Amino acid sequence: MTGEPKTAGVLLRVVSKFIDVILVFAAAEALPKVGWFAGVGYLLISDGLFEGRSLGKMLTGLRVVSAGGSPCSIRDSILRNSLLGAGLLLWKLPLIGWLFCGAAGAFEFILLLGSKEGKRLGDEIAKTSVLELVTEKES
Repeated sequence: MTGEPKTAGVLLRVVSKFIDVILVFAAAEALPKVGWFAGVGYLLISDGLFEGRSLGKMLTGLRVVSAGGSPCSIRDSILRNSLLGAGLLLWKLPLIGWLFCGAAGAFEFILLLGSKEGKRLGDEIAKTSVLELVTEKES
């Protein structure tokens, strides 16, 4: 059913991360006292779950792999998502948190757009890549 993996496109990566961030905000609403921290915790470890697939990546058909080609570990996930996690953790601070979160997201996005290998800063730090599995029909 699946063929050769290829580097994931920017649009799919943005959509998958957006889905994961929606889950963070949903956790914050569902569990008012601890939901925010649970959501940020999820964001940090999400790419190390389900063999390198967060829930957003599962829905978009993406997988995070380490330099050796094995699925992303929890450690790698924390490394690759630490800047975004810090931004979301500070989100609750009016203005300063919002600016930091927006700047962190914009910085990662700009690096992703400018990278020939399709990597953002988190990928460079953790030495990971995001792949899209191509079906045989697309090959």
